[in-house]
Amino acid sequence: MPGDFDGVVAAVTGGGSGIGLATARRLATRGASVAALDLDPAAAAGPALPLVADVTDEDSLAAATAAVVERFGGLDVLVNNAGIGATGTVEDNSYEEWRRVLDVNLLGIVRTTRAALPHLRRSPVAAVVNTCSIAAVAGLPRRALYSATKGAVLALTLAMAADHIGEGIRVNCVVPGTADTPWVRRLLDATTDPEAELTALRARQPTGRLVGAEEVAAAIAYLASPLAVSTVGTALAVDGGMQGLRLPANQR
Repeated sequence: MPGDFDGVVAAVTGGGSGIGLATARRLATRGASVAALDLDPAAAAGPALPLVADVTDEDSLAAATAAVVERFGGLDVLVNNAGIGATGTVEDNSYEEWRRVLDVNLLGIVRTTRAALPHLRRSPVAAVVNTCSIAAVAGLPRRALYSATKGAVLALTLAMAADHIGEGIRVNCVVPGTADTPWVRRLLDATTDPEAELTALRARQPTGRLVGAEEVAAAIAYLASPLAVSTVGTALAVDGGMQGLRLPANQR
């Protein structure tokens, strides 16, 4: 709804590309003052305030959060979207990679939320939205590490919702299916047959296509909206029916 974010200040991690960039742009068009936090936030300049930030670095996040508050006077909405991927079975990824992906995908949310909480507690419309994944709720081949991090994000979201609802801070997460983002395209390009892999990814979603970044951004905007005051502790699927539907092969 246009204008439902009037007067609202939002920060989006991973706001320089993909779902994060689409979210930053959508919140801005609906009236929010938006900061895009990213290692390379340049693409968000214009609709959003681009701020260089690293979710694995507490000092970086503290500085970025302070910059948001100084520029806009507060912080009402935090979108924890930054994340990285990994492919492989439980024995394929090195322990170093396990630590790195967990550090970004899980502890990145912890660090960013810790930096934001003192400001969110002062907001009358405070909301946190975490980006989870279909990998948290469906067993996907060769996604052991990534799935583990996103399963943790789902559990963390519910725990955070319980911890902070009494402070007036709503916490939810969005659960996208395979989205057509730069990261997914890079994964496809690294395969021996990108077109065949793309066809397979489309086929496993009942709609027969990848999820659009704009569709996920719309769901994030709903969860973050001041109009959604009774939506708390929700994991909102945007997955083309992948989580809930079991279609016959001839209907896919």
